[in-house]
Amino acid sequence: MNVTLRPPIASTALRRPDGAGSVQVQLDPSVVIDTAKVFSVYGKGGIGKSTTSSNLSVALSKLGKRVLQIGCDPKHDSTFTLTKRLVPTVIDILEQVNFHAEELRPEDFVYQGYNGVMCVEAGGPPAGTGCGGYVVGQTVKLLKEHHLLEDTDVVIFDVLGDVVCGGFAAPLQHADRALIVAANDFDSIFAMNRIVAAIQAKSRNYPVRLGGVIANRSAATDQIDKFNERAGLKTVAHFPDLDVIRKSRLKKCTLFEMEPSPDVERAQNEYLRLAASMLAGSEPMQAVPLKDRDIFDLLGFD
Repeated sequence: MNVTLRPPIASTALRRPDGAGSVQVQLDPSVVIDTAKVFSVYGKGGIGKSTTSSNLSVALSKLGKRVLQIGCDPKHDSTFTLTKRLVPTVIDILEQVNFHAEELRPEDFVYQGYNGVMCVEAGGPPAGTGCGGYVVGQTVKLLKEHHLLEDTDVVIFDVLGDVVCGGFAAPLQHADRALIVAANDFDSIFAMNRIVAAIQAKSRNYPVRLGGVIANRSAATDQIDKFNERAGLKTVAHFPDLDVIRKSRLKKCTLFEMEPSPDVERAQNEYLRLAASMLAGSEPMQAVPLKDRDIFDLLGFD
């Protein structure tokens, strides 16, 4: 019996296509953001990602950068403190023109926020009827078609909750660095661990790498520190549970518009320091997610 040996397969050919083994939307590989630094902000639902993203966008703009913030949540409130209102989503606008994107103008879906930050709310499909990846893909495609990314230095994706399905992991396909917002509690850290796993998966086929942890709404960081040491992460910014941060949201404004006070100045300086470090660039963090049981053991649960 003659046996024909197949030639070795190149290592790149061993990679499964992005989305293989799942039902996520396959994004157009030609639709990329190649003219700006791109950051994606993830974290447990309700942890303060939108507040963090908006203040970070302003801090970057204060450093002279042209910033675009893209909200990726159906409730479309990511840019609320920047624009002082709930702006229409990309999906809302597309629906009005029966999804004929060629009929849209930039002013139909891009809104100017505080200190010149440009704001887009991608929105999302009706519950149970679609994939968030489609929404993100359409939003980036529109921005490219209207050449809006060419006038942008930094893009911030503010991503829905702690969802790590293929759809809402889609911004990772565009990002240079992914930042995780977490509080000093078990649920936040458990969600962070899942996000680390999602970023690790995307990094096999895309340039995205972990940029670090933003400790939020926490006086102490001992639990976050424990996880970071075990997983290989670092905290890049720390925002305690300051009342001025809560009040800024109620006043529909960013911290950079609040009346001066020691706490306001403290938070502003931390955002400016974080923004400067992001622009300067950082070595990617080679974090490894923990098994679920290991997190329980690490944080003291029986």
